[in-house]
Amino acid sequence: MRITNIRATPVAVPYRRDEVWAFGRRRGQVSVLIEVETDEGVTGLGEAAAYPSAEIVLAVLRGLEPMVLGADPLRIERLVRGIELVGTWHHVKATSPAIAAVEMACWDILGKLCGQPLVNLLGGRFADRVEFFYYVAAGPPEQVAEEAARAVSAGFGTCYLKVGADDPAVDLERVAALRAGAGDSALLRVDANEAWSPGAAVRMIRRLEAYDLELVEQPVSGRNLAELAYVRGRVGVPILANEASWTRYDQLAVLNAGGADVLSVDNQMDGGLLNLKRSAGLCEAAGLPVVKHSLGELGVALAAAVHAIAATPNFRYANQGYAALLADDVTAGFGATESTVDGKVTVPEGPGLGVRLDPERVAKYAELFRAEGTEFAFHDPAAVSAPLALPKF
Repeated sequence: MRITNIRATPVAVPYRRDEVWAFGRRRGQVSVLIEVETDEGVTGLGEAAAYPSAEIVLAVLRGLEPMVLGADPLRIERLVRGIELVGTWHHVKATSPAIAAVEMACWDILGKLCGQPLVNLLGGRFADRVEFFYYVAAGPPEQVAEEAARAVSAGFGTCYLKVGADDPAVDLERVAALRAGAGDSALLRVDANEAWSPGAAVRMIRRLEAYDLELVEQPVSGRNLAELAYVRGRVGVPILANEASWTRYDQLAVLNAGGADVLSVDNQMDGGLLNLKRSAGLCEAAGLPVVKHSLGELGVALAAAVHAIAATPNFRYANQGYAALLADDVTAGFGATESTVDGKVTVPEGPGLGVRLDPERVAKYAELFRAEGTEFAFHDPAAVSAPLALPKF
C-alpha cells in the first residue's frame, strides 16, 4: 500500500462566544482537514489546528509531500522519523500540527484495514469514556457565573477559565463568579497563559486559593523553568505546565526542573499520537499525571485524542476541549458538541478513528474560511497598539 495524495481543506467553525485569553481573542476554530488517499482505495482522515495559521499548515503539508507521497502508511514510525530526521521539520514547532495530521490519518488507515478502533492499536481501553472540562469564556462576572451554572447542569465536573487580566481585580471578580455559579462541588481550573511575573503569580495565586482551585495553568513564562519551580514551591495550588511542555523534550526539562505537578501533552504540538503516548510515559515514570492540551479541535482530532487518552493510564484530570465554545462541527454523528455527555466523550467504536466527515458541513465551513477566515485568527488590535501593561497590586 502506498500514499498517493494528501487532500487538504481549511474550515472555519464559529464559537458560541469568543475565546478570550491574556493576549487576544478569536471568534471560532480554524482547522485544516486532511484526507490521505492510498492506491488501495483506503482513505485516512486527519486534522491540524491552524497553528500558527492555516497558511503555514498548508505550506508544511506541501513541503511534506516528497517524503509522504509513495510511502507506506502502515510504517508509521518510519514515516514520522524520516520527517523528523531527514526533513528536520519537527525541530520547528510550527510544523508539528501538519505532521501530526498526517500521522493521525495513517493511524486511521491502519485501523480501517484491521477493522479495529484505534484505541485497540494504542494499547487497548484503560477507560471507556474520556473526561473534558467546560471552557468558560472570559467575560463580565454575571456571564461567567451563568456559564459555570450551565456547565454544572450539563454534567461537567471541571470548569476552566482564562485569567491574566491587566487588572487583578478583574480576575478576582471572575473567579469569584465562577465559584458562585459552579457551586462548591465543581473543580475550578484557571489558566494565566504566562501573563504574570513570578512575584505577581505567587501573590495572585495565594489570593485565588480562597476559591479552592484544582490547578493553575502556566502562571509564568514557559521559557524560564526556574521561575515556574519558584512559583510551585510557594503556593498551595498544584501547577500545570502548558507552554513549558509542548514536546517530549520540553516535558523532560520541566520534570528535571521540578516545575509542575501536572503536565500538558499534545499530539498536535509534538508531531503525533505516538509522541503523545511517549510524553505520558515520561511523566508516569516521574509519578506525575498529564492532561491533554488542545489548540482547538473539531471532531476528527477530538476522536484521535479520545482514542489515545483512553489507552493511557495517567490522564487523571479533565482534559482541554472546546465543546462548550463550538457552535457546530464537521463530522457526522460525532463531534465536540454532540458527543460530550456529562463532560465525557465515549470512545468511538468504528474502525480507525471511527468518524466520518459530513460533506455539507465541510463545504459550508470551507466557504466560511474562504470568505472570513482571517477574522477567525487570534487578534486584539487594542493590545497590539497599547503599551505593555504589567499587573498592579
